[in-house]
Amino acid sequence: MSIGRCHTQVTLSCLSLSTILERCDAMNSSTGYDLIDSVQGSRNQRRFGFGIFGICLLVAAIYVGVQLTHDLTIIPAGTATSYFLLAAALLIALGFEFVNGFHDTANAVATVIYTRSLPAAFAVVWSGAWNFVGVMLSSGAVAFAVLQLLPIDLVLNVGSGVGFAMVFALLIAAIIWNLGTWALGLPSSSSHTLIGSIIGVGLMNQLMHGGAASSSVDWGQAWNVGKTLLVSPVVGFVLAAFLLYALKLLVRVPALYAEPKGDEAPPFWIRCILILTCTGVSFAHGSNDGQKGMGLIMLILIGTVPAAYALNRTVTPSETQTFISVAHHASEVLARYTTGAAPVTSPRDEIEQYINSRKATPATIAALRQMTDAIGGQAGQSPSLADVPQSQVNNVRNNMYLTSEALRLMDKAKQPVFAPADKAVLDNYHSLLDRSTKFIPTWVKVAVAIALGLGTMVGWRRIVRTVGERIGKQHLTYAQGASAELVAAITIGAADRFGLPVSTTHVLSSGVAGAMVANGSGLQWSTVRSLLLAWVLTLPVSIALAAGLFWVFRHAF
Repeated sequence: MSIGRCHTQVTLSCLSLSTILERCDAMNSSTGYDLIDSVQGSRNQRRFGFGIFGICLLVAAIYVGVQLTHDLTIIPAGTATSYFLLAAALLIALGFEFVNGFHDTANAVATVIYTRSLPAAFAVVWSGAWNFVGVMLSSGAVAFAVLQLLPIDLVLNVGSGVGFAMVFALLIAAIIWNLGTWALGLPSSSSHTLIGSIIGVGLMNQLMHGGAASSSVDWGQAWNVGKTLLVSPVVGFVLAAFLLYALKLLVRVPALYAEPKGDEAPPFWIRCILILTCTGVSFAHGSNDGQKGMGLIMLILIGTVPAAYALNRTVTPSETQTFISVAHHASEVLARYTTGAAPVTSPRDEIEQYINSRKATPATIAALRQMTDAIGGQAGQSPSLADVPQSQVNNVRNNMYLTSEALRLMDKAKQPVFAPADKAVLDNYHSLLDRSTKFIPTWVKVAVAIALGLGTMVGWRRIVRTVGERIGKQHLTYAQGASAELVAAITIGAADRFGLPVSTTHVLSSGVAGAMVANGSGLQWSTVRSLLLAWVLTLPVSIALAAGLFWVFRHAF
């Protein structure tokens, strides 16, 4: 399924919005059920929504199966064990995204459901469609930012037993905590859970290796990610409150600040605003949260079938020749900054030491130049990256990955200071390295999008109930719902632009709370305390779970 087809489907969905709204207006009223039952829609509406999603699920499953089979048939056959590990790891990774749908994606539909703008049967399908578009158009920056947290030795040896222990431990730990908080109806953050699991694996790996630096978490990157995750809920709360205040001052339309009346749908223009904000959150969530699973799936694919996924096989022969030329120019640039340092015995070890210590020396630059020459020579032995011999694929990929990471850290630290023209050459070289190793096949994006949507379809009720009923003391008004959703969409979209992972759950829940406070509606402090407790416990519990599971799996593999 191409991105062009996705755009066509989305366009058709948008054109049919008026038809959907007409169907929603026909929703049967029900006074004998609780609030969550009254917003589900009629049985026919639910069948219609589930039918649409079922068709999409079938088409996507066929597409993913065909593409994966094609990728595996163009390389030498693997062992039964490698295929078993591939299947198990993929199922667990997609299971994480499925559970993620319970939490984060369900938040995106809470306000549109509780303001009666759409019944749940349509809302989850609508949100799922825009999640899909967000995933498909995502840059991949967040996916690889998360992977940068992992210990460098685990990333380079992902195909070994320790690599599989890492993947299984951090994913299963994240799933356990997410399922537990979902069962209690608490909107916990899948992002926090995954980050905590990565830290837990890194800490246990370091303990098992006697405290070796190469076996530890990248604490600098962890701090950058942690700051984003901690600040984003505050941003959501403050901006949603400010936006609601601004609306009250500038837009004096009483209908906008009213609560829904029974099962009556809001006025058409208000309804369109709420559906638009839900669409924005769903798209932003797909473009940000969906990437976290993609990066882990790529690690799994690289570890089990490196011949197919370690290097980007879509790089053409002409692009390969361009890469070789740029690598040659990069080597010449680096030669001017070695300050006479002699070639090092083991360039890879020198680069790994730099990545762990962040301290560049003339020997580091000399090693980087040697690695660049080696990469250019390895790439030049084949017409394209797709033709690199299977026995050399892992070595070429690891050399490229280490060189890319070293260039990224040098650019971030501004050390050494390169002349503008030299920096432009190295930046171009860096981007070509990333294109060769940091890529995400379309079928991976499709699989993640479908897993997120399926999770929302199955488990939306608990989280939606909490966001819609239990944060504020009064029913969510139209303006409160729109303010929280709009702030969440902008915050998540901005984070995706800078390659930073944020939590849809935290941003949107905080936005709802901020809108409630700004409106004088009051908060249900029992719920707020439970949410805060779950958020505080997420990191330590996921760290402990992942560390324990890694120790167990490390002895099993």
